Amino acid sequence: MLRRPSAEFEAQVVAQLGAMRRYARALTGDAAWADDLVQDAAERALSKAASFRPDSNLRAWLLTILRHIYIDQLRGRREIAVDDESAPWRTLEAPHGEVDGLVLRDLQRALYALPAAQREVLLLVCVEELSYQEAAAVLGVPAGTVMSRLSRAREQLRALLDADPARDSARDSARRTAPLRVVGTMR
Repeated sequence: MLRRPSAEFEAQVVAQLGAMRRYARALTGDAAWADDLVQDAAERALSKAASFRPDSNLRAWLLTILRHIYIDQLRGRREIAVDDESAPWRTLEAPHGEVDGLVLRDLQRALYALPAAQREVLLLVCVEELSYQEAAAVLGVPAGTVMSRLSRAREQLRALLDADPARDSARDSARRTAPLRVVGTMR
């Protein structure tokens, strides 16, 4: 017989829905898919409430469940995680607000230009404010790996945001032109 989780546990899960939605939206780049992930993760968490250790971090536990469901869905769709050029976040509109839309769009594009492993660590530690140990538990990797990925992600994100688009396009067009060859040497 399934035991219903306590009202207190349900309230704690509901309080984490915002963090779960942010993480799901960052993983998928799609609001509808993110909402479905959050709902599936919340349902699974409530059905597995008995397996939650009260002395552990509920948010980390919920994000772990969400990430596992996301990976299962990617496998089911036979998709490669979020590094596709035609991914939906490439064309998303920046929300209106206090942050300049162009800056936000540049940050979003730079974030999705990061490898998935670095992006996940950056989101968990910097956005969701999990500790290195909590992020390591969510991702199933050692804490040292989290710190290393985070360092590389910050460095690469900084480089992507500091890049000069005019210089980069000139460099790219130079790469596309045929390289010069040495035909002979003069003595």
